[in-house]
Amino acid sequence: MTRNITTGIDIGTYQIKVVVTKNDKNTKIPKVIGAGFAQSKGLRHGYIINSNDTIHSINTAIEQAEKSSGVKIKKAFISIGGVGLEEVCSKGSAVISRADSEITDLDIEKAIRDSEKKVEQKLINRKILHEIPICYKIDGQIALGKPQGMKGSKIEAEILFIICLEQHLNDLIAAVEETGIVVEDVMASPIAGSFVTLSKAQKIAGSILANIGAETVSIVVFENNIPISLKVFSIGSTDITNDIALGFKIPLEDAEQIKIGLLSNINFPRKKLDEIITARLSDIFELIEAHLKKIGKNELLPAGIIITGGGSGIATIEDIARAALKLPSKIALLNSGESAVFGQMRGQVRDSSWAVAYGLCIWGVSTENESMGIKIAKETGGNIINWIKRFLP
Repeated sequence: MTRNITTGIDIGTYQIKVVVTKNDKNTKIPKVIGAGFAQSKGLRHGYIINSNDTIHSINTAIEQAEKSSGVKIKKAFISIGGVGLEEVCSKGSAVISRADSEITDLDIEKAIRDSEKKVEQKLINRKILHEIPICYKIDGQIALGKPQGMKGSKIEAEILFIICLEQHLNDLIAAVEETGIVVEDVMASPIAGSFVTLSKAQKIAGSILANIGAETVSIVVFENNIPISLKVFSIGSTDITNDIALGFKIPLEDAEQIKIGLLSNINFPRKKLDEIITARLSDIFELIEAHLKKIGKNELLPAGIIITGGGSGIATIEDIARAALKLPSKIALLNSGESAVFGQMRGQVRDSSWAVAYGLCIWGVSTENESMGIKIAKETGGNIINWIKRFLP
């Protein structure tokens, strides 16, 4: 049975979530059979500052997931987020090697390695998680579709490298493996979450997925079904909680409950609360808008912004995002197939805050027979030329 089990572990600053799935060969959608979570300890802005506390938190979440699933977890796919996660774009080229001018995988690999060589200085102390081909050109003309099999004398590749601080990656892997779990692979958490919260139509038209976490906000921008940009900001929903606590001189616990609308027996001016929340959310969306301007996509994403994460539960967030970005705005919902699967957990896996952990399971199923990810990331980097065509759903 273990061979049919896939586990995803989302290690966030606020919570650690574990989802255990059983692979369904008929539907090809992993069925959730167990889940567990624990309050994160020993993390700051997504990276580990106290490994013992983090290991204990991971253990707690894993034990809960094992109990609810009835399965002993031996290996898992994990996510990495935090402020050390970033992007580097580069272009490389290669001369076609075959005498008949037909482009092969080797030619594409050479172009990708050339693009990597051009950003070597930016990779100091960093590790490549994913290499995502944005565009190929053959003899100066954009290649529509796969370039393999086409003919030309020169191929150019525009590559988006998703990188992270090597120390953060090593610490994360070490903490998980200290619990006795073998790390099968590592994925950037914004991309893992997109498997569950974005539809293919949204990815093709152009959209931005924003995960508002406790101490970070991570975004990934899609166009033509490809992630074209990724960014993490060191601001999060905890900042809103802190602002409310300071504004009303109340404990942090009460401020958190007020923020998400669960505490109404405290007498406070509603107008002032709205002003506090709006001010901090505006800061967040101004950062997102500045990034979209930087990549030339502000006001140009028809599917708009889809908001997920623990901070997405704030009542006015959709309206504030719509006004700040001048884009359609909505709270992320689990796609219909995933919603049915999650519903079977009887409320244990309730909302899109579990998207990253479950997205890792979907990715794990799709990469069963692939050689990619952490096996390479521990050594040279994640070469995923064929990864794009497997983007789900």
